[in-house]
Amino acid sequence: MPRWGSGRTEVRVSTYADQHRDPPTIGAGLSIKGAADLLGVPAPTLRSWERRYGLPTTGRSVGGHRRYRPAELIQLSLMRDEIAIGRQAADAARRVRGMLDESNPGVARVHALLAASHRRDSPAIRVVLETANDELGLAATLDDLVMPAMRQIGAWWETGDCEVDQEHFTTAVVRSWLAKVATLAPAPAAGSRTVVLATGPADSHTLGLEALAALLAEQGLASRLLGPRTSTAALVAAATTADDALVVVVSHLPTQRRAAIASLDAAAALGVPTLYAGNAFLFPASRKNVPGAYLGESLGEAALVISRFDGSPETFVP
Repeated sequence: MPRWGSGRTEVRVSTYADQHRDPPTIGAGLSIKGAADLLGVPAPTLRSWERRYGLPTTGRSVGGHRRYRPAELIQLSLMRDEIAIGRQAADAARRVRGMLDESNPGVARVHALLAASHRRDSPAIRVVLETANDELGLAATLDDLVMPAMRQIGAWWETGDCEVDQEHFTTAVVRSWLAKVATLAPAPAAGSRTVVLATGPADSHTLGLEALAALLAEQGLASRLLGPRTSTAALVAAATTADDALVVVVSHLPTQRRAAIASLDAAAALGVPTLYAGNAFLFPASRKNVPGAYLGESLGEAALVISRFDGSPETFVP
């Protein structure tokens, strides 16, 4: 699954959840029409996913009709989002099953963080994060715990299982923890390269970039995070003023890929090395003629590639 997103996915296609914050999921569950309306996915497609990939296995009413409860709706919302960014349905189904597989040791950590999130228990969230960091290291904590958990919270919000304030609360706790990690990291060496971290001009989510900044700090690298919806002009200004700059642009909006590429083009025209990541660049065809190199889906691997950069094209191997 893409590791750079956070919270509500930026490839959501449904508007139903925005208009009706309390979908009728109580009692016997939603009918297939109700599920289709909620998720913005045609009912025949939902039947096809269940028949071909066993996702989800739904209950039936007395009359034999499908009924979708919150757990099934979350599975389907994750499946829909994987396909929306361009994955084949079979690959999407495998990824969703892996994300929810109870036999996966990482899933227990995700559950612990989600339980604390439900309780609005910030100390408990920090304990889960600190424990994972101590046992797994920061890169694995971010890739295998933080990003999957935030994505599930986004799915809960959409299906009416939580309010948007839960997403905001959890994001704020994770953000403060990342800031602490970065603050406690060793100071960058004098005269070291500055990694300029930017979103695409239309992208608003920055948690993935904040996580990358913490990883870079842990490795003794300086970074400058420009914030959401980074304009091309702001990126150029930062790349011009930073010491020995390296630019990273992350975009999750395929419809806004051209705007993100324009920012990369502008940085490359200055002679600044460029890298990029996010759902907008997930597939090889989307990376054709894009300046620089693709960082891949893993935050840990991206930080490693950046830390090893020595000015040669061979450095960029996602």
